Parts: sequence; structure tokens; C-alpha cells
Amino acid sequence: MVSRSYSNLLDLTSDDSPTFGRGGRKLSRVATVAGVLSELDDESRSNASDAPSSVTQERMIIVGNQLPLRAHRRKDGEEGWNFSWDEDSLLLQLKDGLGEDVEVIYVGSLKEEIDPSQQDDVAQTLLETFKCVPAFIPPELFSKFYHGFCKQHLWPLFHYMLPLSPDLGGRFDRSLWQAYVSVNKIFADKVMEVINPDDDFVWVHDYHLMVLPTFLRKRFNRVKLGFFLHSPFPSSEIYRTLPVRDEILRALLNSDLIGFHTFDYARHFLSCCSRMLGISYQSKRGYIGLEYYGRTVSIKILPVGIHMVQLQSVLDLPETETRVAELRDKFRGQTVLLGVDDMDIFKGISLKLLAFELLLSQHPDQRGKLVLVQIANPARGRGKDVQEVQAETYATVKRINQKFGRTGYEPVILVDKPLQFYERIAYYAIAECCLVTAVRDGMNLIPYEYVICRQGTEKLDATLGLNPTAPKKSMLVVSEFIGCSPSLSGAIRVNPWNIDAVSEAMDSALIVSEAEKQMRHEKHYRYVCTHDVAYWAQSFLQDLERACRDHVRRRCWGIGFGLGFRVVALDPSFRKLSVEHIVSAYKRTKHRAILLDYDGTMTVRNSISKGPNAEVISILNSLCRDPKNIVFIVSGKDTKTLTQWFSSCETLGLAAEHGYFVRPNHDAKWETCVAVVDFYWKQIAEPVMSLYTETTDGSFIDSKESALVWNYQYADPDFGSCQAKELLDHLESVLANEPVTVKSGQNIVEVKPQGVSKGLVAERLLEIMQKKGTVPDFVLCIGDDRSDEDMFEVIMGAVASASLSPVAEVFACTVGQKPSKARYYLEDTTEILRMLQGLASASEHSAKHVSISPQRVIIDRE
Repeated sequence: MVSRSYSNLLDLTSDDSPTFGRGGRKLSRVATVAGVLSELDDESRSNASDAPSSVTQERMIIVGNQLPLRAHRRKDGEEGWNFSWDEDSLLLQLKDGLGEDVEVIYVGSLKEEIDPSQQDDVAQTLLETFKCVPAFIPPELFSKFYHGFCKQHLWPLFHYMLPLSPDLGGRFDRSLWQAYVSVNKIFADKVMEVINPDDDFVWVHDYHLMVLPTFLRKRFNRVKLGFFLHSPFPSSEIYRTLPVRDEILRALLNSDLIGFHTFDYARHFLSCCSRMLGISYQSKRGYIGLEYYGRTVSIKILPVGIHMVQLQSVLDLPETETRVAELRDKFRGQTVLLGVDDMDIFKGISLKLLAFELLLSQHPDQRGKLVLVQIANPARGRGKDVQEVQAETYATVKRINQKFGRTGYEPVILVDKPLQFYERIAYYAIAECCLVTAVRDGMNLIPYEYVICRQGTEKLDATLGLNPTAPKKSMLVVSEFIGCSPSLSGAIRVNPWNIDAVSEAMDSALIVSEAEKQMRHEKHYRYVCTHDVAYWAQSFLQDLERACRDHVRRRCWGIGFGLGFRVVALDPSFRKLSVEHIVSAYKRTKHRAILLDYDGTMTVRNSISKGPNAEVISILNSLCRDPKNIVFIVSGKDTKTLTQWFSSCETLGLAAEHGYFVRPNHDAKWETCVAVVDFYWKQIAEPVMSLYTETTDGSFIDSKESALVWNYQYADPDFGSCQAKELLDHLESVLANEPVTVKSGQNIVEVKPQGVSKGLVAERLLEIMQKKGTVPDFVLCIGDDRSDEDMFEVIMGAVASASLSPVAEVFACTVGQKPSKARYYLEDTTEILRMLQGLASASEHSAKHVSISPQRVIIDRE
């Protein structure tokens, strides 16, 4: 059913529709049918001036939990609402970094509840006046979504609090999760009403909308989609306790770009993807990316900044100057420490108060001189934990003031009423040190605001009696566990749980020399000025454009159901191998070369049963009996294992240890493809590998005649990967002058003689056939991992040379949909065997009509 607000969007295209966009252009296109963009009929369509701007102007749809608006009921008994921009909203501020040529549309909910009878009028007003698309959420559903799943489950968990008891966050409630998904779906529907999927960028914000990318990607496979998380992302040990952990991870991976404030948050996310989904990341030219079904999901690490223009404008207000003067007189002769925090369990207010109490206890000379002003903003959530924090804060403040206070001196001043922005800025201006000691926080821009306010203005300098030309100074004590901490290198960093250390940091901040304070302030001021919110938004948009650059040329299709949906994106030349097509080519060709991988191709990799089953042996023997075929198995296994496994395949060619050993048939002897004089390098490499084996539980060394392999498939994924990188560097260092190659693969690090690869076997096979005058007119090469790419490269390169017939049918096929040098893919081992059985059946059918002379067949195994 079409919603009423959706109908209003369609109404906007009527003759008297309001303008939408810069230059007075109208909203010319909306999505009306799933996957189809249609131009709406309009009697005024003859006015062609609108057309160019609707195509050329770049457009960004910003989606957040709440629109950057303030709503007020009309006075004097009139019905309806008045709306204005919320200048404090980050979503509004980031617009400055997108440029004048980018049109911005906002999608989100309103803080105020709008009566259903007024929702249509409000929606049209907001769209016309503010380019805002409101998502109206029923109150009961919104409560379950926001106060339920977001604030009871996600927010505590992302701040490292486990629901160990019903009082701590509460147990997982499936109905709250369903409400979360439902609200995300409503937001997706609103985006779909205004999006032009081929041109528009979508930027989704924060943990309230983490499954929204799946709904958008499912609707528009090539949507240009970015997501930024403004909260911490917990370590895998914390995150893995969430019952819907996989659903949320997969939903985020439906974005093109995922942003985090710090490397720690990004690292935790990447670790979760590795441990829970088996997806590893790669860093290429400074960019971190995850390969997810052929799509590259980019990772952005950049902390958000403050809005300099807005802050400067408030600094210049007369009200600010007046308030600064009042505070100057109030605290004359005293040193002010300042804390500005929300009243919640993660801001560490009580720990800060205890540290201040300890400071006054240990330094009696500071009593009467030192004041801590703690501004406590109202908590954004609600519940028992908020009440406990409030009670503890009030009790601690009362105890400190009773213990150290006296007439005319109150050591702790708790400001627990809402303050105007200019009032808060006035406190920044008079504070000698700002204390931000949250036990866990996403970013926290309080230190940035403090630094800019301490820089001041000429008017404020005059009010405070400062020399405008003198260097400014400021001091910061910040928690290690907040997002802005890494960017404030001049701050005193503390562990907020260590009350003694926080107390010492407060004291250190007071006794630092004036020159030191000035130097630290100047360093912070330069950073905050150059990394403001506009810089952050511009940088994110640039990376999003880069991440979406190849969308147009990729072939995309969706697979999976519900929140397990994902999009497969592949190069246009990479397609699924049709069994009918290859069997047809097989029947009409006479000189066939077949190379087959084993582990992961002929049998499932890491399966309990390693050897070939009766079906595999039967297929191989059928292919080998065809005189038109030469079949080779190219494997990383040793000669003894391959000889044992394929003893019943008399005319099957084998290549062991990635092509170092070759045996053309059962009766021939094993030969080496590369002449290696000595393996003395093993005496160097093996002790190094043994060292890493001892320190990495679950790893082992696989010693082959030509190679040494360190395998960590049974080790912890993160630790094993970390150790593998270290081992790779270590081996490359100690073996730098030896004739060997050190390579990493799937859960392995391998050392082998230079020149040994599966590609060498492919080259040798083609040379053998060419010398015999039987130039192949059919080549099939199948593999599943990185080592097989060498074969694909040789086979595909042979197409342009004389190694193959000019009309040769070449089928380089990889297992699974993934980036590869192969041109074809099949999904899994089952499909591979089904295809090979089709070729074997064609040979058997041909054998009934033709007299067969024995020839050889070759298969590749790894």
C-alpha cells in the first residue's frame, strides 16, 4: 500500500508544487516501482530548464535517527507546528564540508510526536522548506526501538557493558530486536521515496540504523552507500555475546564505506568480521578493504571535528561576554577545573569526583583555591542505572563539600540544569583545565570545544584582563578510552579507573609551566582548526566516491534472504560456467588438456576424509580412458600421498608439491621440474618456524621434500594471522640471500625453491603436447586458491601464443564467486564434480562408437 506521505511526494510534481533543490528546481524523479525510476507526468514538463540540474547536480541523502530540526507547537491556540534548524546537530553541520554543488536531503525522525492527522502536512512542509523527509514512528514501536534495543542492548554493549543480570541492561529481548528491524525498514522506505539510485549518495549515521544498509542494498544493488559509527565498536570478545551479531555485521558489510573515529574501533570491527564471518581484510595503498562477495567494503578511520563557524559566532555573542564577566567575578582568586559530561554510567563522573577528593586530601594548600565545576547534562537514556549515577553523584558532591568546604568556598559546583550553549562556552573560557575522564565514549568533542574557547576573542581577552597578543594556554586531562584521545597528543592521558593516577594528573596540570601550557595549547589548536567537521565530511565523501567508482561496470545480483541478503559483484567477463556449454565444446574437440586441483576442488577443503572417494576415482578414470585427453592433478601434497591416493588411476598424470615433482603416469618415475642443488636453507628456516610453532597454539610444520610449510588453520584466527605476518617478515629477512621464495597462503606460510609453482606444470603440459604435434584445442583448468592463480595466468596467457589452437576452447574456472584471473566460476565441489561427470559421460558415450587407443589424462590437486 502506498503511504500517505509517499503520495505527498508525488503531489509535489503538480503545477503548483513547491521548489526542491538549489536554483528552484523541482524534485523531478522519485522511485515509483521496485527497481525502476520513472519520470512523473507533469503538465509543466514543457519547462525544460529543470532537466539539466536534476541530472548534473550531485545529491547526498543523509540518514540519521533524528532530523536536524527543532519543533515547537504554535502559540495562541493555533494548531500545527513551527520548525527551525537545530544548529547543534552534527548532521546539519557536516553539510559545510560537502560543497555548494552537493544537494543535501535529510531522512530521519522527529523528537516530537506528531498527530497522525497532521503528519501529511508536516511531511510536505519539511520537504518543501528544509528538504527533510520525516519518518513517523508509532510511539510504542519507537520506545521498543530506541529505549529498548538501542539503549538497553546496543549502547551498553558497545560501551563494554555485558547484560550479566537483568539490572545491567537486561537480557536479550527478541521483540525489541524485531522493533529495531521494523524501524530500520521504515527508514529504508523513506529513503526509497526520494532516491535516484544511479546518481545519489546515501550516508547513514550511527548504531540506531545498522541494518538499514541491507534494506537499501536489497532494493538497489548498486546504491552508493556509506555508514559512519559514532559510538565505540567493542572488542570481539564483547561483541560476540550479541545474539544477532552476524546479522548486524553482514548488514554493515552491505555498505561501500564504513567509518570509525579511531583505529581501535575499526580494528575491533575487522576482528569480528574475521572471527565470526571468516572475512579477512587487506591494506592496499593506504586504504583498508574487505572483500565481500566480489565487493570491496572500504574502512574509513577519521575522528569527527567541531563546527568552527558556529562556535566562533557564539563566542562573539554579547551574552557570552556578560556571562564570562560574571564567572570571572565569581571565581576571582580561584583556579577552576571543568568537567562537562552526560549524566550516564559511562562518563565516569563519580570517579572524577573521587580523584578530586583525593587531590584535596593530599594537597591541603589547594583547599579554598581549587574549584571543580561539573556540568552534568541530562542523560539521553533512562532506567535504573541513570538513577544510580545521579544518586551517587549527588552524594559524593555533598560529602566533598561538607568535608572541605567553608564559608565562601564550595570545592565542587554541580550544574545539573540544562545550559545554553553560550553559558557552557563561558565556563570553558575561565577554566584552567578541562577534565574528560569517561570510562568509555565514542568521540567526545568537549576537549575540542574547550581548546577553541581558550583561544578566545579580543572581547573575551579584554573581559578576562588578558593581553590579546600574548600566547594562549590550556590544559587537558583526558581518558584513554575516548575517541578524541589519540588526536590530542598534548593532553595528559589517564586511566579513569585509576583514581590515584587521575588525581596526580589533575595536580600535574596545575603545576605545568606557563610555556608548556602554551605549547600544548598551540598544538591542539592547530589540529582542531584544520580537522573540523567540514574536513571530516569532505574526506568521507571523497572516500565514498572512490569506493563507488566501479559500480557502473560491475555485474551485480542479490543472493540470500532477510538480513542474510548480500550482493555479488563481479567483473562483466567473469561468469558462471555453463555445463551445457563446456560439454558441447568438449564433444567437438580432439586434443584436450585438463588440469584439476584437489583440496577445495575435487573434495571439500579441511574435510575429515582427505583421500578421494569412489566417485572422484570413477570420474578420473573415465576421463583418462578417453584418448583425446591428457589429465594432470597438480597438488601441494607430497609424492607418497598422491601415489597412494591415485594408485588405481594408471594413466593419470600427477604433480606434487606445487609442481616440483611430476609423474606423467602410474608407470613413470617422479621427476623434478626445477633443478635444486641443495636444500641447506631448510636448516635456517625450520628453527624459525619451530619458534613460532611453540608460541602459537594450534599451529604445526608440514615438512615436504622441496618445501617447508607453517600451518595455523587450527590456531586463533587473529593471533595466527598476526604471527603469520611476523613469521613472513622473519623468514624473508633470514633467507634474503637464499634461492627460495617465501609466500603466505590460506592459513599457511610456505618456503619453497624459486621458480616452483603450479604455473610451471601448466607450461610443461602445453610444451609436451606441442612437441607431439597435438596442439590443444580444449583446455580445462580448475582451482580454488591463490596457488592456482599461477595456472590460470599461464593458461590465459597461452591463448595469445602458438601454444594453443587458434580456435581453442579455454575454460579457466575457480571455485566460488571471488576475484580471480579465471574467466569462469562454479559455486562449490558438488558443481565441479557434476560438471566433470558430464564430461566423463560424453567420453563414455563416444567410446561406444569409436575404437579407443590408450592415452593419458592429467589432473591438478591442491
